[in-house]
Amino acid sequence: MMQIETFKYDNKIVKYFTIATVLWSVVGMLVGLTIAIQLYAPALNFGIPYLTYGRLRPLHTNAVIFAFVGNGIFMGVYYSLQRLLKARMFSDFLSNLHFWSWQLIIVCAAITLPLGITTSKEYAELEWPIDILITLVWVVFAINLFGTIVKRREKHLYVAIWFYIATIVTVAVLHIVNSIELPVTFFKSYSAYAGVQDALVQWWYGHNAVAFFLTTPYLGLMYYFLPKAANRPIYSYRLSIIHFWALIFLYIWAGPHHLLYSALPDWAQSLGTVFSIMLIAPSWGGMINGLLTLRGAWDKLREDVVLKFMVVAITAYGMSTFEGPMLSLKNVNALAHFTDWIIAHVHIGALGWNGFLTFGILYWLVPRLWNTTLYSKKQANFHFWIGFLGIVFYASSMYWSALVQTLMWKQFTPAGLLQYPNFLETVLQIIPMYVIRSIGGLLYFIGVLVMVYNLIKTAKQGKFVADEEAQAPPMVIAPIKYKKGLGHRWIESRPLQFTLLAAVAILIGGIVEMIPTFLVKTNIPTIASVKPYTPLELQGRDLYIREGCVGCHSQLIRPFRSEVERYGEYSKAGEYVYDHPFLWGSKRTGPDLMREGKKYPNVWHYYHMNDPRLMSPGSIMPPFAWLSENVLDISTTAKKISVLRKLGVPYPDGFENIANNELRKQADTIALDLTNAGVVVDPDKEIIAIIAYLQRLGTDIKAKKQ
Repeated sequence: MMQIETFKYDNKIVKYFTIATVLWSVVGMLVGLTIAIQLYAPALNFGIPYLTYGRLRPLHTNAVIFAFVGNGIFMGVYYSLQRLLKARMFSDFLSNLHFWSWQLIIVCAAITLPLGITTSKEYAELEWPIDILITLVWVVFAINLFGTIVKRREKHLYVAIWFYIATIVTVAVLHIVNSIELPVTFFKSYSAYAGVQDALVQWWYGHNAVAFFLTTPYLGLMYYFLPKAANRPIYSYRLSIIHFWALIFLYIWAGPHHLLYSALPDWAQSLGTVFSIMLIAPSWGGMINGLLTLRGAWDKLREDVVLKFMVVAITAYGMSTFEGPMLSLKNVNALAHFTDWIIAHVHIGALGWNGFLTFGILYWLVPRLWNTTLYSKKQANFHFWIGFLGIVFYASSMYWSALVQTLMWKQFTPAGLLQYPNFLETVLQIIPMYVIRSIGGLLYFIGVLVMVYNLIKTAKQGKFVADEEAQAPPMVIAPIKYKKGLGHRWIESRPLQFTLLAAVAILIGGIVEMIPTFLVKTNIPTIASVKPYTPLELQGRDLYIREGCVGCHSQLIRPFRSEVERYGEYSKAGEYVYDHPFLWGSKRTGPDLMREGKKYPNVWHYYHMNDPRLMSPGSIMPPFAWLSENVLDISTTAKKISVLRKLGVPYPDGFENIANNELRKQADTIALDLTNAGVVVDPDKEIIAIIAYLQRLGTDIKAKKQ
């Protein structure tokens, strides 16, 4: 007679992550709605530095990705893992440590990002102390997950757990490699990589953060919760095997498609494109596997709001994973990159795939945790339709905006001149689209608020069960020898070998792309005329980073006739060799600044930073009046010089001892020039430093005459 063991699932930790998911969904969407409105109403920051678009944008992305989606991942993993392995989590202490530490990270982000404490690297803006904390918390999560796998009662690992393992391993590698930096102070560091190398590492991380934080764990949740909600087995076990291994191997190569037509070597760009196209197959394999799980259950779909959310989520996943490879084609990328098309693409994934799947899981999970039924199906259906309408408004307006942008940017007159030489002309044309986008965001946000009310009422009418009793036979430990025909089942029962094989699969692509870029000097040629930033320019660059200017302005001119005519000579890899970090940007809400230096007099920049509409009527750029009031902190200059020298920037030995003297000389020169132009400003103000930086941009090489 088989022995049956009685044990209890830990629902308390699932409850904690559920509450956090709901709470941060409201915060993340509210900040997103705020900055969407600020794009056409910049005065909404009320002149407060901490509320500008540049500082709130990274707060929005971090709140949605790591707070809302992150807590949603942990909610689903802690619930499903215990039931798939027939075991309580390895350690209740580690579970609680993971929860509270993750919330601490989110709170730290919510404080530091509005303060301008940022690395400026997309999805990795948090400074080095928080990076270390993230690493430690991820180790806690990994120990808890693998410890639970070791004590499992179910020998074979279900497909959802494969995706959880790949997430654990890959996110750790991505985070550690991209976060290598040298501290200057407790709140400031410089990336260990420079220019083109930094760009490659960043988008290797950035693209795969989307892949292995926003995609693979959610695919794991799909493979568990969709069959549960539909009460049907997953469509194809074989397809899930192909989906998993092909996806994790191919995804890691695709990062360079974010850098097409850039200063990145062509071979790396081509690799990114080729593997991005191949990604369509496994991605759509997963989508088909999910949708066909509902075969024969379409009648249930009409009545079950949970399935409605999940079907739209999977469809959005399919749309995003088709659109991504298409955007990696050079001819398509030439039109769409730096436009609002990328914004639409990202939000189809975030609002549709991550958002709707999370909502579906919440509507399925909360009634079960509180042992009741959903409070109001009508409210849930209302949430579905208003959220769906919000996505349609949001995405369609951004697609239209992108078409207007790219066509106006590239339009020439019959005489061969730019039809719209003033960048602001394109901005003014798309403001109605920004209004529609914010309406879509408002509709989506209303749906979230309705969900919050519905879930609270659901919990109140039920009774939460913290320790859910369960029974299962112990796992029989018997050696399984690999036999022909046994196939994938052999490795499913061996978590160590499975994890190692997954690690090898994800490491190959990164190694192949990075080693030549870092070790072959001809890939990143230097230019003799390119010199390190002066101390004042360096301080100004850090202010530029603090204010989040890279969120709206690129510093990368692609080799297109339209861009060379508009901005100047196209960018060279050697121009960025001293940039820690790189600041190429990913969206042009404002014009490219690569050749901004000496284009306008100092006084123009002074007035433009204090009141953009004075110099550019109709501009949607917020004013930065505090730069003229704040005294520049030069106490860090010597340390910054020393750290950058360690990273390879050729500052002379001992230069840090005289750096502030050089800084004051340059500041006095700019202040005198402003005085002669009728503007009296003290040379120790921050505005002087940022003017110095802007006037330096792109002046190291002699641009061709236009």
